Amino acid sequence: MGIVDAHHHLWDLSVRGQDWITGERMAPLARSFTLDDLAPEARAAGVTATVVVQTVTVPEETPELLALAGKGEGEPVAGVVGWTDLTAPGVADELARLRELPGGERLVGIRHQVQGEPDPLWLLRTDVLRGLRAVAHAGLVYDLVVLPHQLPAAYRAAARLPELVFVLDHLGKPPIAAGQPRPWADDVRILATLPNTRCKLSGMVTEADWHSWQPADLAPYADTVLDAFGPDRLMFGSDWPVCRLAASYTEVLDTARTLTAALTPAEQHQIFSGTATRVYGLPERPRPGTDGAAGPAYRAGDDAPRGAGA
Repeated sequence: MGIVDAHHHLWDLSVRGQDWITGERMAPLARSFTLDDLAPEARAAGVTATVVVQTVTVPEETPELLALAGKGEGEPVAGVVGWTDLTAPGVADELARLRELPGGERLVGIRHQVQGEPDPLWLLRTDVLRGLRAVAHAGLVYDLVVLPHQLPAAYRAAARLPELVFVLDHLGKPPIAAGQPRPWADDVRILATLPNTRCKLSGMVTEADWHSWQPADLAPYADTVLDAFGPDRLMFGSDWPVCRLAASYTEVLDTARTLTAALTPAEQHQIFSGTATRVYGLPERPRPGTDGAAGPAYRAGDDAPRGAGA
């Protein structure tokens, strides 16, 4: 099967700005990055399916991403992790509305920029937990984008909601450039003890020194999540185009392969395809030029979306 890129972004600055792209260091991202930019890079890397993830907390973005994902066969985007206001009383109705939009069948998860919330216990607010229950009831997963000091709250939220699959983006953003794995390593191991948690092998190059990083700098952090979650709960993500601050698409993928080279082929398959396919309920797509038939949308089991088919 082809590779699944479980985490990338798209934005069009002619439609709306990205208020997080500021300053000289972020200048390489201050342009539009569209599906036309992504598709040739993904194809060249052997990627046959991707999951596009929200970048801004505005209600208009998710319908736009769904429309892109629903464009038809031959497009790489197989799933959308969108945004909706988890604190709104009508969050369940809004999730249902999104599902009815063009491309709505590609909605696989929800994410909020928890990393930008000043309250380290934001995930434990009563209204947020209510919203997360609605996400679970809708058969979706929840992507966690948190900073290391927010990992304990993420653990407590996931423990309270065993019916919801939580996917930790970017390993929980460990301080790789500073070379300080603790307390991040301890907290991520604790999070991984919960059976409803997963993790993305993504975002490491931009947490390292952008100009001098080497795979060896990332290895202790990759090894930590490999040991904590195991290959069948870990999935590759490019974090394109944000990764371009420190590495090309191909460099990110090659580095992930280097960091997982000691694993068996079956374990590597889980990281580069199987886990994301199960967790997000993606259609299985064979690598172009093979005779493999596409498999089911998901296999029955713990990773099947809750409520799917209901």
